[in-house]
Formats: sequence, C-alpha cells, structure tokens
Amino acid sequence: MRITLVIAVLAAVQVWANRLAADWYVPLCAATTAVLLLIARWDGLSWADLGLGASSARRGLRWGLVLVGAVMVVYLLGLAVPFTREAFLDERAASLTPEQLVFRVLVRVPLGTVLLEEIAFRGVLWAMVERRWGHTWATAASSVLFGLWHVEPSRGLTRANAAAEAVFGTGPTGVALSVAAAVAGTALAGVFFCELRRRSGSLIPPVALHCALNSAGYALAWAVARW
Repeated sequence: MRITLVIAVLAAVQVWANRLAADWYVPLCAATTAVLLLIARWDGLSWADLGLGASSARRGLRWGLVLVGAVMVVYLLGLAVPFTREAFLDERAASLTPEQLVFRVLVRVPLGTVLLEEIAFRGVLWAMVERRWGHTWATAASSVLFGLWHVEPSRGLTRANAAAEAVFGTGPTGVALSVAAAVAGTALAGVFFCELRRRSGSLIPPVALHCALNSAGYALAWAVARW
C-alpha cells in the first residue's frame, strides 16, 4: 500500500509540474521529496536503507568524483567530434539568458530534478521494493517507472534538439518514436543508476552523475549555441 502511495504521489506531481508556473518547480520538488521521505520512514526504512547513511558517504563521494570526471571527458570528446557535436544543439539551453543558465545549472537541476528523482527512484522506491522482493525487482521496478516518468518531458524532444530531429523527424510518428526511445534510454540509465546506488551503498554516486549529465549538458549546449 505504501509503495502504491509513493507512485500516486509521483503521478500527481508529474501532472502538476506541467501546470504550475516555472517558479514553483523547485519548491514542488523539494516538498515532494520531503513527503516521500516521510512515507519511507513510516515504512520503517532507515537512512542507510535509503542510501543516505553516514557510513557510506565517504565511499559515495569517491565514486561521485570519478563519475563527474568521466562525464566531463565524454562531453568534451563529444564536442571535439563534428559527428556528435550536433547533439549539443538544443533550443531549450540556447534560449536561456546567462542568469537563467546559472539558475538552471546550480539550482533547478540539482535542487529540483536531481533531488526529487534520485530520492524517489533510487532512494525510496528502490529501498521499499528491495526490502520486500530483493534488489533485482527493486532495480527493475525503479527503472521502468523512471523511464515512464520521462514520457511527458520527452514529447518536445524533436522540436528542441537538432540531433533528435535529424533522427526521428518532427511528424507524429517521429514524436512517438522519440518518446519511446527516450523512455527506453532513461530506463536503461535507471538500471545503471540503481547499480551505482546498490554497489556503493550510497545515493551520492547517482546524484553526482545525474547532476553532471544534466547541468554540464545545459552549460555546454548553451555555450555551443553561442560559439
């Protein structure tokens, strides 16, 4: 019942996040994170169960630093190769002012998107399912739901990203294919994030990787559009 409650909360947030003004996004994510943690504690989970224990923090930080460095190397290689550079041409980043970019990179992504998604999918949901049915089911359930979480955000992908438009086109079929690809891709990414969380015993590695991918991606896409 408590797992169902967590899923219901996330479904409600997904609906409301697309209806509220942008200024409410970070407060909504923070409030939802608090609610999910209360449900997890009600379910009897400890901070260590949720990947938030102090004993695993040092190991998690080491993993996190390595992952952030790896993301930066891959991104810089992608910028250096003309074939992959087009993937950085994204209107969502290019349209930001410098002030909006700083807010997006330092506030909206880490304290909104990453905070909620990591606590929800690799923290609360993973721990609740793992305690009942084991880590394989926990990873599968968390990753599938993480993929479905991205259905709505990916609907405008072909209009915003030049590489996605080139691959899928902008017609209804192309949009449907791009959404399916985004859901599958984020579900697979979710499996990797869950493994990072399981093997390190900490949420810090997936949080660090998620922040690096999103924040650095926005910053580089913004820079490419201008340079």
